[in-house]
Amino acid sequence: MSPDFWRGKRVFMTGHTGFKGGWLSLWLQAMGAEVHGYALDPPTEPNLFSVAEVGKDMASSEIADVRDADKLCRAMQAARPEVVFHLAAQSLVRHSYAQPAETYAVNVMGTVHLLDAVLNTPGVKAVVNITTDKCYENREWVWGYRENEPMGGVDPYSSSKGCAELVTSAYRRSFLEPAGIALASARAGNVIGGGDWAADRLIPDFLRALDADEILKIRSLQAVRPWQHVLEPLAGYLMLAERLCSDGASFAEAWNFGPADMDARSVQWIVERLAEISKDINWQCDEAPQPYEANYLKLDSSKARSQLGWHPRWKLVKALDKTVEWHQAWRSGQDMRTTTLTQIAGYQTLCK
Repeated sequence: MSPDFWRGKRVFMTGHTGFKGGWLSLWLQAMGAEVHGYALDPPTEPNLFSVAEVGKDMASSEIADVRDADKLCRAMQAARPEVVFHLAAQSLVRHSYAQPAETYAVNVMGTVHLLDAVLNTPGVKAVVNITTDKCYENREWVWGYRENEPMGGVDPYSSSKGCAELVTSAYRRSFLEPAGIALASARAGNVIGGGDWAADRLIPDFLRALDADEILKIRSLQAVRPWQHVLEPLAGYLMLAERLCSDGASFAEAWNFGPADMDARSVQWIVERLAEISKDINWQCDEAPQPYEANYLKLDSSKARSQLGWHPRWKLVKALDKTVEWHQAWRSGQDMRTTTLTQIAGYQTLCK
């Protein structure tokens, strides 16, 4: 990854008010990119976008919906980007059971609208569509899924992201490749880090219970996920975008960005490790019936390692430490923009 590449680069990003989008926007700003954002209002209160003043040095920040195709196209044309990152999504599995139509509208048709806007915006060279590790047809097997495995999903969220991958593949072959625009999709593991206050996610739930001195209720104690700090896949997205710009079609395909096998850990392991860091927490299993979620999920990121030179820099223990460190800084009233940029700078030194 080359900071020089991003200096002055015009970037359009959907979902910049979200957790991953906020971290990526700050990283791009720190490298001197001209970042234009398009997203709904921040999804929680508090939220990273406000707490870390993500919009402070952005070129533009438009609060709008990817389901509004005309507005999205106008915003992209006004930004005149060279690189596009698509992160806007309905990203919660349990919410997708409650609002399946919304989930498909945002995740599938939102992707269609984004790619149509790209086709109608001169000057775009590279597009990275961020989907999820859950886009694969889960077989509950012990080895990691590779990029050529079938798409699927039982829950509406996973299914919608599998659909978004199929949309991406069709648009790439039918429209973007003939137009000379390099389009790739990126599938990351369960990301963690400071500034995530989403509902029904393990670490935000843990920190909320800790702050409120409440008992944490844990579901799916033995479920295994590919946990990683948010900066790990973001580094992959940035590296991928650079290669799309320089090498085009040879990198325009799907990519996994997951942790080392040893960091695919159970929910119970995560909770016990966090309890060691934050002693004042009580937790118990939630025995109530739960909607279906996959029990075992791992990614094979061999392709990203061998072809992009990407690999995780922070082991899971350090990722958890950095997450708790960020949260404690916020609780103590520190400048969270500076704190977030400091963590980014520390991670970036390992990427040289």
